[in-house]
Amino acid sequence: MNKSELIQMLSNRTKMTKADSSRAVDALFNPTNGIVTDTLKKGDKVQITGFGTFETRERKARTGRNPRTGREIKIGPTTSASFRPGKALKDNVKPSKR
Repeated sequence: MNKSELIQMLSNRTKMTKADSSRAVDALFNPTNGIVTDTLKKGDKVQITGFGTFETRERKARTGRNPRTGREIKIGPTTSASFRPGKALKDNVKPSKR
């Protein structure tokens, strides 16, 4: 599912207009200034009970290898966004036992 399909599905389920659905999706997930992004930038996490948690993870500096030359390179510390699914989401996505 891509963004436009998500907007269409949200519009159908909530009876919102497509324009309103688009604004809602952008308000939450815009990578520049969405609610989730702004919260993660502050160092906080977004926890949606049953669905999952968006949070930042710190990765320490490490030594890697340039795949082309094989030489060692230093890779600096990084911070990245991650998502941990909640129990209800995991349980509902799991294939059913037959």
